[in-house]
Amino acid sequence: MAASGADVPGVMSRGLGRDRGFRRFWAGHTVSQFGDRITELALPLIAVESLDATAGQIAWLTALIWTPNLLAIVLGAWVDQRPDKRRLMIVADVLRAAFLLSLPLAWLLDAVTLIQLYAVAVLAGAAGVLFNTAYPPFFVRLVPREAYVAANSRLSASRSASQVAGPALGGVLVQAVTAPVAVVVDALTFLASALLIGRVPVDEEPRGGAPDGPGVTLLRRAREGLAFVVRHPVLRATLGCAATVNFFTFVAGTGLIVLYARRDLALPPGTIGLALGIGATGALLGALCAPAVSRRLGVGRTIVVGAVLFPAPLALAATAGGPLWLRAGTLAGAEFLSGFGVMLFDVNLNSLQAGVIPDALRSRVAGAYSTINYGIRPLGALTGGALATTFGLRPTLIAAALGGALSALWLLPSPVPSLRTVTGDDAVAEERMRP
Repeated sequence: MAASGADVPGVMSRGLGRDRGFRRFWAGHTVSQFGDRITELALPLIAVESLDATAGQIAWLTALIWTPNLLAIVLGAWVDQRPDKRRLMIVADVLRAAFLLSLPLAWLLDAVTLIQLYAVAVLAGAAGVLFNTAYPPFFVRLVPREAYVAANSRLSASRSASQVAGPALGGVLVQAVTAPVAVVVDALTFLASALLIGRVPVDEEPRGGAPDGPGVTLLRRAREGLAFVVRHPVLRATLGCAATVNFFTFVAGTGLIVLYARRDLALPPGTIGLALGIGATGALLGALCAPAVSRRLGVGRTIVVGAVLFPAPLALAATAGGPLWLRAGTLAGAEFLSGFGVMLFDVNLNSLQAGVIPDALRSRVAGAYSTINYGIRPLGALTGGALATTFGLRPTLIAAALGGALSALWLLPSPVPSLRTVTGDDAVAEERMRP
């Protein structure tokens, strides 16, 4: 089971809000999340506005961002053997900043191409995989187990707040200084994140010795991570659910949503950013409410509710029509409901995973999980591009909503709906969770 992290100085005695290390990490996370929201809008707009990209090309751009996750199972096994998780996270942030800065440089030389956009998507995505596989063991060293849901709520609240203000800021920046220049902001936020994480005091010594003895191959460690996920009833069910919902939400990914809003709804970039920002208040509210909802419904049932509420509002977005304010308002409303659902899902699922994965296996299990969960996203994006090209954007959104909502079927026969907490006080559920 996961270590509690209670031996980190000051975390238990002062609480998360007053712990300097967590505050620094939280600040770095918040800053980089705001930059990401700008780039999520800027990259497809570079393709649409500057390069006249098609729906298929936008789908490829989205797919390439997530393709490096197919290597996460091997990278996670390698990261598990590295004692310096924080250093790896810093390196990942610096690399992402460097790759993004190549876009405004090429723009100044009038040399931006789709090939470069694709290359930046792959390289920045690979650095993101490095960061994400090093993150789980770092998190449990920093946060006590009983504070997992509270900590994930705060981190998710930052992500949600960035989704409120980030798209609006991105829309304004794109209109004012062009999309390539707006990407500079994201690059600077990654550098700020690296500086803040570098100042987080955390004990990275392995508990109970090194996880593997000498001679254990990288491939064997990767297989152990995958085998643990497959055998574990909670991880197996949640992976099936998460991968399914990720596939269908990426059928209607951010790139196609932007393309749909720009071409089918005829919304200007500033209005798109404003609509997405207003809609993202649902994610902020969901992140803040997730601990209270999980206390009332239980962690497991809250995950089930989130799995349905996350994708279903895509069908509402497909109905948008009428005057400008109504088109933008419908898009914002769909984003609001979807954002609320994804936070109920993510906050509780991330906390549950932190509670059931053994400390010595965290990065390799995270890598195996991400290879499937995130590796399915490129396939979803390419499927979305093909559906949008063949049937149009509105039918694609409806198909994504229906397919995504069915992801909850993975959870119903599993132990997940019966789980009340992640702290081990569900005696029956705890017994059923053992692989």
